[in-house]
Amino acid sequence: MKPIAAHLDWIDSQRARSVDLVTAWSGINSGSHHLAGQDRCARAIAAEFERLDGTMQMIELPPQKVIDRGGRLVDRALGRAIRIIKRPTAPVQIFFAIHYDTVFAADHPFQTTTLLDANTLRGPGVADAKGGLVVLLTALEAFERCELAAKIGWEILLTPDEELGSPGSSDLFVQAAARNDIGLVFEPALPDGSLVGARKGSGNFTAVVTGRAAHAGRNPECGRNAIRALADFIVSVDGLPASIPGVTVNIGHVEGGGPVNIVPDLAIVQFNIRVDSTHQANLIETRLQQILEQTRLRDGIGITLHGIFTAPPKLLDESTLQLLEQIQQCGHELNLPLFWHPAGGVCDGNRLAAAGLPTVDTLGPRGGNLHSEAEYLLLDSLTERTKLTALLLFKYATGEFSPGRPRATREIMP
Repeated sequence: MKPIAAHLDWIDSQRARSVDLVTAWSGINSGSHHLAGQDRCARAIAAEFERLDGTMQMIELPPQKVIDRGGRLVDRALGRAIRIIKRPTAPVQIFFAIHYDTVFAADHPFQTTTLLDANTLRGPGVADAKGGLVVLLTALEAFERCELAAKIGWEILLTPDEELGSPGSSDLFVQAAARNDIGLVFEPALPDGSLVGARKGSGNFTAVVTGRAAHAGRNPECGRNAIRALADFIVSVDGLPASIPGVTVNIGHVEGGGPVNIVPDLAIVQFNIRVDSTHQANLIETRLQQILEQTRLRDGIGITLHGIFTAPPKLLDESTLQLLEQIQQCGHELNLPLFWHPAGGVCDGNRLAAAGLPTVDTLGPRGGNLHSEAEYLLLDSLTERTKLTALLLFKYATGEFSPGRPRATREIMP
């Protein structure tokens, strides 16, 4: 490791800057639907990533299809993705990705960072995933200082819609999988620093139930209560895990009705289902259709279901296991014990793996309490994870490591 020791030492010298960048980027609200904030955040991020001297492109994403409060399918605009490419014809091509959106809306009370102690920063998105952005940037800056950098080509994709399930950027991941050898995604590590191996698949669904309005006192028998029908639908969906072990269901949002003297004629539910396998996903889709058909048997009740499994299950194939073991070896050389565990959460690593790209997707820093007002980042892990990624790149550049994916399957960026 002697030839690269100076580059790893340089990473140590970047600690203060890394903390400053996380603090600055987390202070710009980039909630998934706050487009003005996302634009400010994207510009700030792009200004730093320009230091890598790659070819940068801001990509307009297609809108997200959502159900409005009236039960109608409408378009909702999304922010822009940032793609940066360098040396696309080099012998080894590596894909890097992370999102810059957060779950905190523009009017959410959690908007600023607070230094809790010398090593703990609390703030919106500090771990998920503004810290991951800094790890990626600094690792590539360190690598680009090395004379072996010419042996590795890379592609970066920074997205504004991961917290929504990547409705606009999914196709970009499929395209990138076809032209790269491995994928590295900078979602936060597990709290103890472990990596995630296998992941569940996930689908987001919306059911819209229609009934018939009527006066609740004068002629309630003429009405058909959409909320009551929806309640029975929810009970049936929520009971699916009882017969399909490993499946989880979360009923996330319900709305409908109005004045209590009117039989409600509209009710909407949004829910998430997670599965261990494609077989389970197919089984769930069949069961959902059966529940829909049972609901439609009610006199005067209609129901439509929107949504699909947008994140396929991420399974561990031989090439992905090899990549995990390579990262584990780098950790060992840095006195950083690394292991991997399955997880119920999903990310863009699911999409890359489903497209055939060996991917490890928790190379970001350590932190915790994600998606809450107590989200925190352990600052020493910025340097720790940056060195881990940089060392992996150095080993690919020297030829000590090689991709497990057959070289013939990779396309070249036009």
